[in-house]
Amino acid sequence: MNKRVLIITYYWPPSGGSGVQRWLKFVKYLVRAGWEPYVFTPENPSFTIQDTSLQQDVPKSVEVIRFPIWEPYQVFTKISSFLGRKNLQQTDYITSGKKSLFQKVSSWIRGNMFIPDARIFWVKPSVEYLIDFVQRHDIHRIITTGPPHSVHLIGLRLKKLNPALRWVADFRDPWSEWDLLDTFYLGAWARKRHVRLEHSVLTRADRVITIAPFHVSRFEILGGRPVDLITNGFDEEDFMAVKPIRTTRFTIRHMGMVDALRNPKPFLLVLKSMCTDDRELAKQIKIEFIGKVNSEFREFINQDSLLSSITEFLDHLPHDHLLNLYGCTDLQLLVLAQTQLAPGNLPGKFFEYLASGKPILALGPCDGDAAQILAETQAGTINEPNDEAGIRRNLLQYYNQWKNQLPASGRNVELYSRRVLTDKLIGILHELR
Repeated sequence: MNKRVLIITYYWPPSGGSGVQRWLKFVKYLVRAGWEPYVFTPENPSFTIQDTSLQQDVPKSVEVIRFPIWEPYQVFTKISSFLGRKNLQQTDYITSGKKSLFQKVSSWIRGNMFIPDARIFWVKPSVEYLIDFVQRHDIHRIITTGPPHSVHLIGLRLKKLNPALRWVADFRDPWSEWDLLDTFYLGAWARKRHVRLEHSVLTRADRVITIAPFHVSRFEILGGRPVDLITNGFDEEDFMAVKPIRTTRFTIRHMGMVDALRNPKPFLLVLKSMCTDDRELAKQIKIEFIGKVNSEFREFINQDSLLSSITEFLDHLPHDHLLNLYGCTDLQLLVLAQTQLAPGNLPGKFFEYLASGKPILALGPCDGDAAQILAETQAGTINEPNDEAGIRRNLLQYYNQWKNQLPASGRNVELYSRRVLTDKLIGILHELR
């Protein structure tokens, strides 16, 4: 059987982040299983996070086709510089505070003029190139992964031009129900356009995959068809060299984005109260935020003398550096987005948290997918953001566990290894004959 498969993705090394790792790791283990993946990705993308350490996981046998892309961000950056504005990050678009006129206009343009997203100009030339490429290389299966969801439109058009192609659409985030869309001041026409395009992808792809049980149910309703579940995961090989280190201070770490939707303030307020009541405790605790953090949250910390004395901010770190930090982390803070889609929030870092063997304290819905996995693996606890008593109780529990050098618990986390998850993907590909 022909085991060639074309994977179309915007994010690929040297880009960083969990979206990159999902398909990077699939490719790694597809090759080991005897498959021949090809990767199609932009030559000159506009991503804000780079991680060259991930390139070492790209199998040498894999052909990576880097195809030119034009993005309006290039024009936006010039206008922004001319106006003396800083380049806006996603964390600044998602803000609980008042937006400037420049932010509002930028958001409106992004949401209403570039549908489904600003990578839409990559679709037509990519299709023109790939329709011949798949024929020359005798490729019968293609995979598209989004966001950006314009990547799915490449798959949609290739499928229309060559109905014999078997197409898998992978949704790492929602589309028409995506929380971020609400920040773009969408008009009625734009909203309907998103829904129509999404429905076309959901109904015309041969298989649809997504990352969380909650999203499976949502996409099944929107598309009127079964949807497959393949969560994010962790690579066992990444953790082979991670060694536990006894810390001199109880070290809490949060890895990933902080914005108005993913806001650790409730946790910090409880921590402040505990340290105010017990000054010795304040000397024993430190907390680090690693990754993109919006200005509102930084200001909140910096204006508080106690919290600023125990809090550190680190910019995005390469993945291999993050892995080393797991060994000297005592508690992992997981803050889930506070939106109507929060029950399906399963960020990539969550699964590496599981693999580390260190306890997890999560803020989010107690009836969501993350809560279910935490219960199954016994890897940590979850509290609603407004449950101050529960957060305090669990935080104290983990602090005493560290103080008394008690081992952490956890079970069945191997179900979320990249190797096991790739086997699920291979099963789907085998069915697409």
